[in-house]
Amino acid sequence: MITKFSVQSFKSLEKTEVELGSVNVFVGANGSGKSNLLEAIGVLGAAAFGRVDDESLLRRGVRPGVPRLYKSAFPTKVAEKRPHIFFCAENLRAKYQVSLWNPIRDPSPAWQFKSERLESDRNLIAQRSPFKKTDQLLDPEQGLTALKSFELQRGNPARELLDSLRTFSIYCANTPTLRGLLSDPQVREPIGLSGGRLPQALAELLRARYVKGNEDLAEKCNEISPMIDWAQDFGSANSAMVPLSPSAASMSRVVRFVDRYMVKGKNVLTGYDASEGALYILFAAVILLHPKAPSICAIDNVGQALNPRLAMRLAKAICNWTLNSKSDRQVLMTAHNPAVLDALPLKDDRVRLFTVDRDSRGHTVVERVKVDETLIAKASEGWTLSRMWVNGLIGGVPDV
Repeated sequence: MITKFSVQSFKSLEKTEVELGSVNVFVGANGSGKSNLLEAIGVLGAAAFGRVDDESLLRRGVRPGVPRLYKSAFPTKVAEKRPHIFFCAENLRAKYQVSLWNPIRDPSPAWQFKSERLESDRNLIAQRSPFKKTDQLLDPEQGLTALKSFELQRGNPARELLDSLRTFSIYCANTPTLRGLLSDPQVREPIGLSGGRLPQALAELLRARYVKGNEDLAEKCNEISPMIDWAQDFGSANSAMVPLSPSAASMSRVVRFVDRYMVKGKNVLTGYDASEGALYILFAAVILLHPKAPSICAIDNVGQALNPRLAMRLAKAICNWTLNSKSDRQVLMTAHNPAVLDALPLKDDRVRLFTVDRDSRGHTVVERVKVDETLIAKASEGWTLSRMWVNGLIGGVPDV
């Protein structure tokens, strides 16, 4: 799990540091820099894999960009201007930091590693410096740490940190992909970043409930049904075995629902016909519950297709699924739906809410919302967290 993340000179993140928990929710105005923060972690994940180029960035859900768009371009004193983009991630016992560079006037397909440092229990594992002559002979587009990490044994804190970063991805579903109308450009196990492979992933998740020792998974899967209350049952099926319009793109498998209100024989629906909200619930459940789900991931704009009460219910389930996982799970989410905030048990230090704003200079500022006397006093007066946010009492909303 990543406990602290720092970034400098990346997009609107001139100098930002956040201390993370298991569940992390970022709220703020459009364009405040929420997605930039997620993408910064994705860039460091590509660096941990050993190469930072468009292919490795796209695979993690990061929008590729030319150097002039990636490198912060705020007006500043020449002496203070940083030539490189800097990233650093830590867990309780390890730290990994990288400086990346790419010439703005003549950019190359891959970013160059200027410096790297990997520590475990304060012991140096790997290091690269632009001032060391022997390091100047290394391939600048290949990460040294990625090569050295293969020598680390399982359980080593540095290896665990690198593995977490490597599996990190930003998920952002879109309805056509969830319905099977569009192919997912980034198909991964268990599910694509836009929602591709949902029918197969759902079938795998539902089967895993019956594996011996997975009783807790069956319990968590039971939380899905009440969120799709119109469905008597759901799963996946061969597309040839369910009613599907000829005009719909036919995948080999489709999501299948049984409507509890329609008459038997006419109550089977596919993902093509069902509500997008139901598909989004299944998408989120797969990301958090599937046995092959990444140990750390991000969901951009969680609850985007849901009504407020359902968004709150899903956020509550995500907290439960993450905090009560047998393995260490960590999730970062951006949100625009205020109801998401009312589901967060902020008295549990593992759950953290952050507001994201742009200051007078345009720099992204990330502040953690802590449960203090002011917040408790407002709550006692009947103010919900969502109401405080919308009314600008905790930050993260534009003054418009």
